[in-house]
Amino acid sequence: MIRSILYATDLGLYASYVLQHALAMTRSFNADLYVIHAVEPMGLFAESVLQTYLDENTLSELRRNGLGTVMSSIEQRVLEGFRDELGDGVADLHLIRAVRVVQGDPPAVILEETQKLGVDLLVVGSHSHGADLAVPLGRTAARLLQLSEVPVYLVPMLQHRGHGEL
Repeated sequence: MIRSILYATDLGLYASYVLQHALAMTRSFNADLYVIHAVEPMGLFAESVLQTYLDENTLSELRRNGLGTVMSSIEQRVLEGFRDELGDGVADLHLIRAVRVVQGDPPAVILEETQKLGVDLLVVGSHSHGADLAVPLGRTAARLLQLSEVPVYLVPMLQHRGHGEL
């Protein structure tokens, strides 16, 4: 029985399409829906960009408070984005129990959140935004299929329909 679902999103072009699948499954099973978005850790380049564009006070505050404030802000924007994307279906927002934005390697973050929440199903898109049509499966989706201890509901991206070879 499916009582809880985790929807892992890259917030890309097809995120609302995959969200619709997650919401439909949530309604069908009368389950709880959780949303996770993994943010890649900042590399040296990102650090240097921050140093270039932020004044010393802002940069100090960012370091002092950590990225927690930034992640909270992203979580709020994710919910606002869902509200905009759902339009008439905005009533479905009550199905979402929590939205989390976590910094780290996406497959690792998603698998950790799956275990932490004890969900029964993981919903993901087959590719991230901008994926090459020649690539049969995105890196994160492939890792999740290999390593997940719960069933994975894989949503194919619209751009790949009709382009597959048998």
